[in-house]
Amino acid sequence: MANHYRIAILLLVDSRKSLTLESITSILDANGKTIGEHARRLYQAGLVNKKYRGKFVEHTLSPYGKIFVRFLKVFQRA
Repeated sequence: MANHYRIAILLLVDSRKSLTLESITSILDANGKTIGEHARRLYQAGLVNKKYRGKFVEHTLSPYGKIFVRFLKVFQRA
């Protein structure tokens, strides 16, 4: 996991169960293109799923993404 935005996106989606790219961008107060690129890479890595709802795309954790988030949370506690 090479970027702090990717970790933040994973933890955020885990806490909310499903978020649009616009919501993620707003909550993280970051550039939409930057967050979009990181979300795309998370999708390509199989960590998040995308569900198209009209003009919005909802992001949820994949089963592998859920395992990875549990792994990340172990380090947060340490």
